[in-house]
Amino acid sequence: MNALIVAPILIPLITAIVCMFAWTNLAWQRIASIIGAFALLASAIGLLVIVRTEGIQSAQMGNWIAPFGITMVADLFSAIMVLLAAIVAVSVAIYGYFSIDEARERFGYHPLYQVLLMGVCGAFLTGDIFNLYVWFEVMLMASFVLLALGGERAQVEGAIKYVTLNLISSALFLAAIGLLYGLAGTLNMADLGRKLAEVEDFRQETIIALLFMISFGIKSAAFPLFFWLPASYHSPPAAVSAVFAGLLTKVGVYALIRVFTLIFVHEIAFTHTLILIVAGLTMVTGVLGAAAQYEFRRILSFHIVSQIGYMLMGLGLFTEMALTGSVFYIMHHIIVKANLFLVSGVVRRIRGTYDLKMLGGLYRDSPLLSILFLIPALSLAGVPPLSGFFSKFLLIRGGLEAESYGIVAVALAVSLLTVFSMMKIWNEAFWKKPPEEEHAGQKSTHHMADLSPTDRRGVYGMLIPIVMLGSLTILIGVLAEPMLHLAQDTVRQLLDPHGPGNYVETVLGPKS
Repeated sequence: MNALIVAPILIPLITAIVCMFAWTNLAWQRIASIIGAFALLASAIGLLVIVRTEGIQSAQMGNWIAPFGITMVADLFSAIMVLLAAIVAVSVAIYGYFSIDEARERFGYHPLYQVLLMGVCGAFLTGDIFNLYVWFEVMLMASFVLLALGGERAQVEGAIKYVTLNLISSALFLAAIGLLYGLAGTLNMADLGRKLAEVEDFRQETIIALLFMISFGIKSAAFPLFFWLPASYHSPPAAVSAVFAGLLTKVGVYALIRVFTLIFVHEIAFTHTLILIVAGLTMVTGVLGAAAQYEFRRILSFHIVSQIGYMLMGLGLFTEMALTGSVFYIMHHIIVKANLFLVSGVVRRIRGTYDLKMLGGLYRDSPLLSILFLIPALSLAGVPPLSGFFSKFLLIRGGLEAESYGIVAVALAVSLLTVFSMMKIWNEAFWKKPPEEEHAGQKSTHHMADLSPTDRRGVYGMLIPIVMLGSLTILIGVLAEPMLHLAQDTVRQLLDPHGPGNYVETVLGPKS
């Protein structure tokens, strides 16, 4: 059991070391990266099966009993997040095999990618609030270098904005940890949940909760400090953008849900109402930013911001139905958003640009790619029977049951604007004629048939993970009922962390 808990951290670490030893042999690095991603996926599946069948699992590093040592915990929520990270890891590893240029590979793309995955999985599995900070820093270091790798002007500019805001977030996070330790005398999250339940004066705890909310809000790109994301996520290669879009902001959302269901649950009327307000503003600002853009990945980047609002909506409402919607939404969104960025990279490979005004005719030139775009795009907009419909339905139903009609209205309006911006991409990139045909009446020279045999093989290889993720999007919609049951069981664990066999008791044992 303990081996399964630490495997999602050890596997990327070992893979990164192997890639470092194969520094001069790029072929070995590529193969090692893909094998490591599949090994991570196998361990993640095994971990979820164990947690699903036998309950929450915990491990104490070095045999130091909790809360004195380093605790690793796998409940349904963290196991699901690790599995989703592994699915993205496999998809991007295959995609990167065909798309990442040798220059970036020679400067450490593959080991950095594995270190990033290690940080993501560590953040999901840690049971210690300080080690959560450590894993955030591991992610930040790897992601910053990946973002700047290549040294292009737009990349460096985006990387500076990215790292500046995230360093501010880390400073606030560390300050909040210090204050929390001074208040409770522990950093073990289960122990914090137990000790803070006995605190009579919640004012200091509420101030600390606000610091965590700001810190994790920056990392998850919530309103108002979200502007670093659309300023940076469009600048690196599509493979890097996809893993960032799929995973990095979701670690911030995961942290918010974790601490505001386990630790800070004593001033719900204030803290969770504030989260709900932030969720609504995040939805609106993100989708309005997307509607104003005409660059493929900038639109998708602003949509990440908008969709973060939906994930926070369930936490703000803080009911079982709404939180189930948030968990379902995260499962759907990680797959869909990573897939859309991968599609954008194929468009760039075929046509040489992300600018929608310079695109057109892809439906005629590449009907398969067009269908593969429509599947995640319509799912993101919430069109049935795709995965996005069911997650939004749960959130809307949760909002109606809680009589929070304002956030329901915002969520519905934002969904309509999401349809508008997705259809703008469809019309500009896929449906309309290319600009040269419109204005000069000449046939476009940027077609699949015009690519070299090597480039065509690269495009077909890049389509493999896109087909995989598109199939998963359809599958989640088709298997909505078992996915719903999984999300419900996850939320019941989150809302009752002190219950028999749940988070706190698994880590610390029964209360004496």
